[in-house]
Amino acid sequence: MTERQITSAPHGHLLTNAGVWTGDGEWLVYDIRSDAAGASFDGTRIERVEVATGRVEVLYESIEGACCGVVTVSPVDDRVVFILGPEHPTADWCYGPARRRGVIVRSGAPGVIEPLDARDLVPPCTPGALRGGTHVHQFSPDGRLVSFTYEDALLDTAAGAAGHQRNLRAVGVSVCGRPVTVPRSHPRNHDGNAWSVLVTELEDEPACGSDATSRACEEAWIGAAGYRRSDGSRQQRALAFQGTVVTPDGEAISEVFVVDLPDADAPAGGLDTPGNGPLVGTPTTRPHPPAGVVQRRLTFTARRVHPGIQGPRHWLRSSRDGDRIAFLARDEIGIVQLLTVSPLGGEPRPLTRLHASIESAFTWSPAGDRLACVIDGSVCLVDARDGEISRLTARAGEPGPRPEACVFSPDGRRVAYVRRVDSPAGEFNQLFTVDVPD
Repeated sequence: MTERQITSAPHGHLLTNAGVWTGDGEWLVYDIRSDAAGASFDGTRIERVEVATGRVEVLYESIEGACCGVVTVSPVDDRVVFILGPEHPTADWCYGPARRRGVIVRSGAPGVIEPLDARDLVPPCTPGALRGGTHVHQFSPDGRLVSFTYEDALLDTAAGAAGHQRNLRAVGVSVCGRPVTVPRSHPRNHDGNAWSVLVTELEDEPACGSDATSRACEEAWIGAAGYRRSDGSRQQRALAFQGTVVTPDGEAISEVFVVDLPDADAPAGGLDTPGNGPLVGTPTTRPHPPAGVVQRRLTFTARRVHPGIQGPRHWLRSSRDGDRIAFLARDEIGIVQLLTVSPLGGEPRPLTRLHASIESAFTWSPAGDRLACVIDGSVCLVDARDGEISRLTARAGEPGPRPEACVFSPDGRRVAYVRRVDSPAGEFNQLFTVDVPD
């Protein structure tokens, strides 16, 4: 197979776990955080590189002390969305999970940011705005919505206060093209070009053995057009996510959950009607999901030798037809394998039976017939029918492909990933691609 190094500049190059190719498959988008895993949020540019030529374009360079990163691409147009940290950061408002936001830049207008999620930090907060920070934004397959993870600034500030719910990581959705204007009652308030709400219901202390979850994260849109319900009708929009539950023995583990969303053709994507509580929450409680949002637990693995979702950090991923949600877990002897589960529920099905653990996040091919991931120091393909493995790159010692991203191109002909590469200026993450055989 043909492996190519695409970038070579003496600075970091970080790919997000999915959504890094432009729709035409000609460009890769990335940020320039300095450390290998991107744990230090110190990037100041969002860039893209033309895969055929190595030509780099700067899409955004941050100003006023803000940093930026974790960029993904719209599958239908030239928008990219990424995290922007606080401008003019201060000791009490510096970068953190509850103090970041999503912004959009168009490749046709580099440098011009459009605010995604609005923020209102003064109760009673504005419906459609958020009270905290968003992270890892992913466009829906039609580009009309953006999912994200979220943490709450109001509850974060009041951590441990009597009568206050805890600040717990949640999953939310922004409906693009539905602007929200907020009052300038706080210096960190800002407008947004999308209506944003949380869609997961969390509990501070889930009962042992219950379906309640205290954390929602690592989500994925299900299918290119949702999934087929058991009665044959179609659930048009749904997200799978990892939810933290407590086993009957008191152990916290992550399981696969699904949240079904209302019909997106309604105003604000059907996400503007309050459900069991106010969309914006109260000074002491978390925001509530809208009416019509239905949350379900799919997996129940507490009795396994190695219960729960396990392995390298990864985001759940759905096949294009929406029939299967893939995740990682350990088998009976502790090896990390790929499994799939139907969005309707049922017993998870092991896809791989490997002798060496899967070492990275993964993505499905557009055709849904293969998945790409790192195994035994190589970028590999997993056959989605029988789990057969084919190696795309040679088995490598250190540094092998990084675990954060292994991403199919939109035409399924290439996979993008990251390696550490030594140079006279030092060791840096560089972007690579490898061809996929027919």
